[in-house]
Amino acid sequence: MPDLAGSSLDGKAVSLAEYRGKVVVLNVWASWCGPCRAEAPELSRAQQALAAKGVQVFGVDTDARQDRGRAFQDEHHLTYPSLHDAGSRKLVRLPKGYLPQALPYTLFIDRDGKIAAKYLSPLTEADVRTITRPLLAE
Repeated sequence: MPDLAGSSLDGKAVSLAEYRGKVVVLNVWASWCGPCRAEAPELSRAQQALAAKGVQVFGVDTDARQDRGRAFQDEHHLTYPSLHDAGSRKLVRLPKGYLPQALPYTLFIDRDGKIAAKYLSPLTEADVRTITRPLLAE
């Protein structure tokens, strides 16, 4: 998995590489995406429940305007960082076959930084627990 780095919605520097050694749930979203709106609280709950076990949710906001992503983050009380990636310019670095074609889009990355799974539908906290369980056992 290539490093995705830049500014978070909070204006801080953020990099996927800083989470190497953890299981990462990389969720690509946009504020206008209805299924993303339904999924966001589930991912926040998963982050809170699984952080101590070594799971990190990492969002990628594809909104054209950062203020829309920031409003989404505030409205849904996201408990994980989100990289602002207007127009998916940073996502084009993903390996062939992994560039999102629809939202929400989620990659599960193992502790070694390898893509272990991808999902093209909204996930629940229970889904995240189930999918990360074997990755945490590795």
